Amino acid sequence: MSSIITGEAVVLELRPASFAARGLGLALDMLVHYLLLVGILVLMFSVLPDVDEAAGRAMVLSSVVLCLVIVPVAVETLSRGRSLGKLAVGLRIVRDDGGSIRFRHAVIRGVIGFLEIYLTFGGLAVGVALFNDKSKRLGDIMAGTYSLRQRVAAEAKVYPVAPPYLQGWAALADIGRIPDTTARRAAQFVQQAPRMAPASRVAMGTSLAAELSSHVAPPPPPGTLPEDYIWAVLGERRNRELARLARAGERSRRIGERLAKMPYSS
Repeated sequence: MSSIITGEAVVLELRPASFAARGLGLALDMLVHYLLLVGILVLMFSVLPDVDEAAGRAMVLSSVVLCLVIVPVAVETLSRGRSLGKLAVGLRIVRDDGGSIRFRHAVIRGVIGFLEIYLTFGGLAVGVALFNDKSKRLGDIMAGTYSLRQRVAAEAKVYPVAPPYLQGWAALADIGRIPDTTARRAAQFVQQAPRMAPASRVAMGTSLAAELSSHVAPPPPPGTLPEDYIWAVLGERRNRELARLARAGERSRRIGERLAKMPYSS
C-alpha cells in the first residue's frame, strides 16, 4: 500500500496496481498498437505497391515509431495517464506524489517503453516490475511514475455519534450557529482521523474542539477528550437538523392537505 502525506498531515492511502493488472493492461495496449501498425502498413503498401526497398524500409520504420512510441505518448498525455488497456482494467498512470502526469513523463515512459517492452518482448519490463513494490517498470522508475488502481471500494461514510458519557450533556447543550467552515473542517477531521499521524490527530482535534466550544454552552464535563467532544457536538447538531427538517416536512404536508380540501372558485 502506498501513501501520501498532505499538508495537514493526513495520510492518504493509494492502491498501486498489481503486477497481474498491469500485465493485462499492457497486453491490451500492445495488441491495439500492433493492430494499428499492421493496418497502417497494409494500407500504405496497398496504396504504394511499387516503392523501392529503401523507401519501404523508411515507411516501415516511420510506422513503427508512430504506432509504438508517438501514439502511446500522445494518448497518455491527452488522457492524463490513461489508455485503452488501462481503461479496461481500471488503472491510471500517476506521478509518485499522486498527481497527474505531464508530457515529459509520457515521453520518458514511451521512449524507454519501446526498449523494455517491444525490443525485449516485455522481458526487461517484467524483470524490473517483479522486484518493485509498486510493480514499476524501468520507464516508471526513470519518469517518477507508477500505475494506480482507480476501481476501489468506496470508503464507508462515518457519522459522528455522541459517546455514551456525553449523550446527556449533548442533549441539553445549547449549540449555536457553527460557521460552515468550522463545521466542514470538523466533519473532515472525523472522516480522516483514523489515517492521521497520532501527534497531528491530537493537535488538530484540540484546535477544532476549541473552535467549536465558542459556539456551545455549557462546557462539557471535566475530563472530556477533544475528539469525543467533536463527535458529541457534530452528532447532536446532525440530530437536531434532521429533527428540524422532519418537522418542516410535516408542516408542509399538513398545509398541503388543508389546501387540497379548500374549495376552489371557478
